[in-house]
Amino acid sequence: MIRVEEALELILRSFSPLGLEKVGILDALGRVLGEDIAAPRDIPPKDNSAMDGYALRWQDTWGASPKSPVVLDVTEDIPAGHIPRIKISAGQAARIMTGAPIPAGANAVLRMEDTKKAGLRVRIMAEVKKGQDIRRAGEDVQAGDLVIRRGTVVRPAEVGMLASLGRSFVFVHQRPVVAVLATGNELIDIDGPSSPWSIISSNSYSLTAQVLECGAVPLQLGIARDNRADLIAKLRAASRADIIISSGGVSVGDYDLVKDIMKEVGNRMQFWQVAMRPGKPLAFGAIQGIPVFGLPGNPVSSMISFEQFVRPSLLKMMGHRDLFRMAVRAFLEEEVTKIPGARIFLRAVVRRDRDRFTVATTGDQGSGILTSMVRANGLIILPEDVSTARKGDEVTVQLLDRSLLQTPSPSYL
Repeated sequence: MIRVEEALELILRSFSPLGLEKVGILDALGRVLGEDIAAPRDIPPKDNSAMDGYALRWQDTWGASPKSPVVLDVTEDIPAGHIPRIKISAGQAARIMTGAPIPAGANAVLRMEDTKKAGLRVRIMAEVKKGQDIRRAGEDVQAGDLVIRRGTVVRPAEVGMLASLGRSFVFVHQRPVVAVLATGNELIDIDGPSSPWSIISSNSYSLTAQVLECGAVPLQLGIARDNRADLIAKLRAASRADIIISSGGVSVGDYDLVKDIMKEVGNRMQFWQVAMRPGKPLAFGAIQGIPVFGLPGNPVSSMISFEQFVRPSLLKMMGHRDLFRMAVRAFLEEEVTKIPGARIFLRAVVRRDRDRFTVATTGDQGSGILTSMVRANGLIILPEDVSTARKGDEVTVQLLDRSLLQTPSPSYL
């Protein structure tokens, strides 16, 4: 049996980012960019108006006010997307819309609200400064600039910038195909024939959902019965996957065959059993060069083992640099105890009270109590050498979602 840190270090050493694939920019959302993106041109490409108003010479607005307006001749209307035809001279202005190119001779834009149209002329009722409300060419990005670095996780802002740069396709790291297999004679699928002794294979779906949440591609292999032939056939059917995850069959029972078959069919089994609860019976190895995680069969154990070991492995394969859930310090609302020697992950409800967090367990912590995961938004992590944590003690909590880090309303409201 090895410590959590040892297991994690050994596992992560076995993985590296996958190769690149070319995808459309909308399909790149949430993916890790595999290339540097440089600007092929200035953005914006030409000086343009930041306002609906009038393009003019700022000198012509000196002394203008509502009581003493300056009257200018209107040369033309310039909608967005149109090219100006007439150069602005002294005493002239062009009516211009937001985003339209600035005509030659103009050096400022006066917003529409400070003007009043008078036939073919316009009354200017405010002074402007030189360059006011003009977006300069290259103000956002200049040709040749490195705009988005390789390794960036693509967000909506990056998608918009890629579109602005004329990039409809980009290279991103591939998503691993993850084969998901459940084992056990007692298991049935959701719609399978049932009996009073059968158990629906929730692991097939919770693990698949965890794979999807990571951004990887699940390959559901169904259920393998507790015999060598069926297990070997199912595991070999996963040969096109990048990772294989099985649940069940890694404990010490007569029918817990997964770890033994990993030795027979695979090239190696690197470890079996980790000093943690839940999730102690966890095997890691390879079958025909494909990494295999043999997760425990209990629903909570399999999900928590996935969180601690499989999730960071998948993220690393997809090129991510932040591999782990965020952890916070929180004050216990109750006393909790554990047996020393193993790290324990308690399902918990974390609450935020202004700038501090409080946390309480979800109740029964049995490894088969799936409702403890349903209620949880975090995991209390108690180290190996701790036996008791008292009410009011500060503990480390791994957040299972980031909603607690968001404020109910912006601070500026």
